[in-house]
Amino acid sequence: MIRVLIADDHTIFRQGLRELLSDIPDIQVVGEAPDGQTVRHLVSKLKPDVVILDIEMPGPGGDGLSAAEAIAAESPDTPVIILTMHADQEHLDRAVAAGVRGYVLKSGGLPELVGAIRAVAEGGSAIDPKLMTGFLRRYRERYNPLLSGPNALTAREVEVLKLLAAGYSNKEIARKLGISASTVKNRLSVIFQKLNVTDRVAAALVAHNTGLVRNGGYRA
Repeated sequence: MIRVLIADDHTIFRQGLRELLSDIPDIQVVGEAPDGQTVRHLVSKLKPDVVILDIEMPGPGGDGLSAAEAIAAESPDTPVIILTMHADQEHLDRAVAAGVRGYVLKSGGLPELVGAIRAVAEGGSAIDPKLMTGFLRRYRERYNPLLSGPNALTAREVEVLKLLAAGYSNKEIARKLGISASTVKNRLSVIFQKLNVTDRVAAALVAHNTGLVRNGGYRA
């Protein structure tokens, strides 16, 4: 069961989302919050598996991005999904910088949100495909080819990166490649260093940008 905490300043939206998610067998909404300050308190108290945040919420430091940064610092193992109406690259950039694992648009459907919840709960990531192209364009000039030069990835590292970019968790990558989860973790540390990134989302974006993974978005 994936335990979810929802934060949005619109009560009707929160209640409606809770009702929708209550019909999903493997998801349980364990709490709601109207602002970022409250959600930080509830994360500490309830220990949810996934936090869903709106960007625009009231109060100093209570907005979603500030809350995401705080949660990343205070509860680094708790993945955050931004659920928002903002379909622009600036907000996506800020969200990724704040450490979120998912960025889903409110204009999308419930299957997209449920897919994102499951992906981040398993250690993966999920960014709305509509926003992927612009994000990747900005990465294009920053990174050298992955398969040549002093920081070239090995064949096994490429396999690991491809699976990470597809949204697989460390345990799933280990199972698919027939290696241990600790080996996957060690290889990811090396991959992050070679790519000059610090998190899974940024590494996945590099993989998409270089053509290692050609289908952006959510896992099948």
